[in-house]
Amino acid sequence: MLAVTGLLLGLAAVVLDPLGRVLVGAAAVLLLALAARDRLLRPRLAAGPAGVVVRRLGGTTELPWGRLQVRVRDTRRWGLRSRLLELDTAAGPDDDGDLVLLGRRDLGADPGDVARVLRDLRPG
Repeated sequence: MLAVTGLLLGLAAVVLDPLGRVLVGAAAVLLLALAARDRLLRPRLAAGPAGVVVRRLGGTTELPWGRLQVRVRDTRRWGLRSRLLELDTAAGPDDDGDLVLLGRRDLGADPGDVARVLRDLRPG
């Protein structure tokens, strides 16, 4: 859907005045870049026997089950509600660990549902 909208905006930019071309063209490029990113990184999250693997633009990160804490973070800003899946491997305040935050768009499902599935898949 993002790619189609980006292409339509790109086509519309051709018939606009110069300032409109810049603004609509920039929006088209942004939407096409987001669509490409989504295509390259799917699936973002995969669970296996060793832990959870998260795909990022810089490569993949493996989060071992033994250190993994799974939470759902609900926030409200400017009247909008946001839910994020929080994956954390920090053992304490002095341990940086890995922190991964994924939203509904990244997961393709509700973060609460994904958290329940991950807790069920956790060995032991």
